[in-house]
Amino acid sequence: MRRKKGKSSKRIGTRSQREVLRDVMLSAAECGTWLTLRELSRLTSYGEASVSAQLRHLRKPRYGAFVIDKQVRKYDAVNQIAEHGAVWEYRLRGVLVARPRREWLSEQLLRGLVQAASASPTC
Repeated sequence: MRRKKGKSSKRIGTRSQREVLRDVMLSAAECGTWLTLRELSRLTSYGEASVSAQLRHLRKPRYGAFVIDKQVRKYDAVNQIAEHGAVWEYRLRGVLVARPRREWLSEQLLRGLVQAASASPTC
C-alpha cells in the first residue's frame, strides 16, 4: 500500500540570519549608531564571522543592495578595550540606487542611425 506524501514543509515564523541582521542594522541606522561585529554578535546571538558574512551579503543586489559604511572605531580613555589592532564599526546608510547599464547602442544613437538610414537615398 502506498503512503501519501505530506504537504511540503514551510518555514513559518523563522527568519534568516540576514533578515535579523538587516532589521538590527536598519533600527541602528534610524539612531545613527555605528556597531562593531562584537556588538552585532551580542545583539543577534550569531557568531562574528556569520555577522561579517551577512553584512557582505546585504551589499549584493539580490539581498537589497544596501550601502554599508565601515570605519575604525576611535577610543577615548573611558571606552578603552584591551584588544590589539583596529576595531571596525559598521552602519547601514541606505540602499544603493542601481543605474541601468548603458547599452552599446543607446536609444539616442539608435534613433540617429535610423534617421540617417532613412534620409540616405536607396539604390
